Amino acid sequence: MTAATLAKRGVGLAIALVVVLLLVGQLLGQPILLGYVATGSMEPTMDAGDGFVAIPSIAAGDVEEGDVVVYQARDLHDGGLTTHRVVGETEEGYVTKGDANPFTDQDGGEPHVTEGQIVAEVLQGHGTVVTVPYLGSAIMGVQGLAERAYGTVAPILGLTTTASSNGLGSMLVAAGVAMLGFGTLLERLGPSRREVTRSRSRENVIAFWTALGLVLFVFVTFATAAMVVPSGTTEYELVSTETPGDDPQIVAPGGTTELSRTVDNAGYLPVVVVHEAESGGISTDPSQQTIGIRDSGETTVTLSTPEETGEYTRHLGEYRYLAVLPPSVLGWLHTLHPLAAIAAVNGVIVGVSVAIVLVIFGSGDIRYRSAGDHVSLSTRLERKLRKWLRNRE
Repeated sequence: MTAATLAKRGVGLAIALVVVLLLVGQLLGQPILLGYVATGSMEPTMDAGDGFVAIPSIAAGDVEEGDVVVYQARDLHDGGLTTHRVVGETEEGYVTKGDANPFTDQDGGEPHVTEGQIVAEVLQGHGTVVTVPYLGSAIMGVQGLAERAYGTVAPILGLTTTASSNGLGSMLVAAGVAMLGFGTLLERLGPSRREVTRSRSRENVIAFWTALGLVLFVFVTFATAAMVVPSGTTEYELVSTETPGDDPQIVAPGGTTELSRTVDNAGYLPVVVVHEAESGGISTDPSQQTIGIRDSGETTVTLSTPEETGEYTRHLGEYRYLAVLPPSVLGWLHTLHPLAAIAAVNGVIVGVSVAIVLVIFGSGDIRYRSAGDHVSLSTRLERKLRKWLRNRE
């Protein structure tokens, strides 16, 4: 393979990766590695249309004053993702502000930002935000073309415009796949070269470690999904008023209330669930519990309000880990970092899987029959019958 071919393939994969990461991040409501700003509220740090490197909150460190964060707003941008700088911190949460704005988000009516609302931090080097110029502009241009194309095609297909977001997502996915396919097609259609080296690979043989690696990749992917997908942050609304009623989430100033939370485990492995306060004024009892196979558990959530009347939000984080290690060990690893606990669980799964495969199948390469070597079922049965008859003689 020539250097030009490698470069061509690398560029195609890089472009496809950017498209896929931006798409998946938008669908999940959380930037994955890359994000972009659509307005000029962060100028001159980031111009409208600039991209940035996003570090997911689970992998980022503690939020400090001066950090630029991506958070799920409640009022700004109709409750969408907002990328602004942290300029202060109070008991109720963080104070945020766009660098170009003359006032903070909270002065404009946005509640204080809690840990549970922050989905990512923007990568900075020596205090300077790392940007990717025009990345967002290019993506928004593609989105605009896709939306116009959808608006043209939808009436013909009998679709409604309310599905435009789903149609747009499908188009972007198709674009990413098309880029990969187009790069492969260019390579295939390029000038052919005579094979001058002899292949050392054996036909109808799959290397043992290659097959095992693929199997472990699937196991680890599903195990990680089983831990990450059910986890998340729950938001509780709380009203502090001088005239509380029967609603447990409407309490007197400085008061507390308790709610019952049900934790379900629909899987076929027990899980260790850790509850963690991601804002002030919230706690749980117990803070950690083990839920059996296809079972459920209860935890009590305690909410408290300040002395001032008003509306408040409380955020509770839930983290799940497959119980392949003692709960106390998983709890300790969680205190270090959630990724440490996930990595330890996956390490155990990989170790046990490799040990079982080696004991049962050994480490020899896997042989298989090609389509040309296919033997019909009747022939196989006939051979087995002959062998059985010979053994009886």
